[in-house]
Amino acid sequence: MKFESTPLEGVMVIRPRVFGDERGFFMESWNARTFTEGGLDPEFVQDNHSRSSRGILRGMHYQTEQVQGKLVRVTAGAVYDVVVDLRQSSPSFGQWYGLELRAEEHTMLWMPPGFAHGFYVLTDSADFLYKTTDYYHPESEVSLAWDDPAVGINWPLLDGETPILSAKDAAGLSWNDIPLFD
Repeated sequence: MKFESTPLEGVMVIRPRVFGDERGFFMESWNARTFTEGGLDPEFVQDNHSRSSRGILRGMHYQTEQVQGKLVRVTAGAVYDVVVDLRQSSPSFGQWYGLELRAEEHTMLWMPPGFAHGFYVLTDSADFLYKTTDYYHPESEVSLAWDDPAVGINWPLLDGETPILSAKDAAGLSWNDIPLFD
């Protein structure tokens, strides 16, 4: 696996080795020893899988209790994946990073605890998998507004259309109103 730094402290792009032939492919998506050698040592407790249709935006979510680190990837389709650094002590505090995750490229993204996370579906549908370092805690979940001008995420909206949002995401809080981390 190749571990690549991003402009956000602690966020890594991970490119697994993929072995393929006419029959298909094989890859390791998680190996504790390989991740430790790459400078990451998360303990995962939960795996999640979502399927979404084209134009859906899920995010920008995080939890203030049971704060989660996440390892994410796409297994069908493509998304634009975004993280925002909410750690006030971080040199990248308040900055965002986005990249396209495509199933055929097998690229993964690691974000440590302290980030808001979301994605926008670019293909007819997308299957999105993520491993988390803590359990889902809905009572402390926060949704940062996906379009907050103070954050300024440059979403690649299809045909410039407004994304399809859940009620929770449509009511996302502004940057000035969200709880932050130390």
